[in-house]
Amino acid sequence: MPAPKLGMWLGLLGVVIFSLTLPMTRLATGSAADPQLSGIFIAMGRATVAGLLSALLLVAQRAGLPARSDWQLLGLTALGAVFGFPLFTSIAMRHVESVHASVMLGVLPLTTAAIGAWAHKQRPSLGFWVCASLGSALVVGFAVLRSGQTGLSLHWADGVLLAGMGWAALSYVTGAKLSARMPAEHVICWALVISLPVSLPFCVWALPDTTIRATSWMGFAYVSLFSMWIGFFAWYRGLALGGTVRVSQIQQLQPFMSMLISVPLLGEQLDLMTVGFGLAVMAAVMAGKRMPIYERSGPIS
Repeated sequence: MPAPKLGMWLGLLGVVIFSLTLPMTRLATGSAADPQLSGIFIAMGRATVAGLLSALLLVAQRAGLPARSDWQLLGLTALGAVFGFPLFTSIAMRHVESVHASVMLGVLPLTTAAIGAWAHKQRPSLGFWVCASLGSALVVGFAVLRSGQTGLSLHWADGVLLAGMGWAALSYVTGAKLSARMPAEHVICWALVISLPVSLPFCVWALPDTTIRATSWMGFAYVSLFSMWIGFFAWYRGLALGGTVRVSQIQQLQPFMSMLISVPLLGEQLDLMTVGFGLAVMAAVMAGKRMPIYERSGPIS
């Protein structure tokens, strides 16, 4: 299978895994009226669990130390993937519903594409930006309409979510660059291992001292094992093989996948509007996939 096509499929697998992140985080945190695990414990705890598993994997595979030139990128990846996105989203998800959070999630692919184009010295075509902007606008528009029943109000948690999306986009770009010269699983593993001196003490400090529901622990287990670890294996490799700018647009489907999962998990409703907007976003993603992306020397796709 050609590398760009394989990259798209791996990117899709990563998005499927990540699509449970917000619903599972909401399950773990509970609501403001019925709080469960704290945002700090979820963020630091998932990093600790995945970090310890990463250390075992690196030892088992006898992985060598990263090159000296890679440590800066690993640090940036850790800041975004291990601390920034998990911490901000875990704090915010106690105060906003998953539908509301998808408003912010809709800007992530476009943010990743912009940072990726700058980092890789690429110049996406006008057609690509039109498709990416249209897809993002559809995602945001859908979330606004879905929130219309209770009103879409400005909340401090919105700013926290936006900050989380920015950190996520940065980590996707730096992780993809590292995955081009080391195994994708080693990228996230090293980022998690170097984070353990911070994540482990804060995890112990934030341990809950009250009874927590089993379902909340289930949500925590998912974000620790899949969202924080396994999902990145596929996602970083997909970004490296298929190109950060192009593969990142698959993530426009993530809010709708989260909606589908939220039906049985959180009791949300699925209607024709969801299906219609989902098909429209898929069309925008497919159109964007066909648009050229240029380097200084000429087109690369």
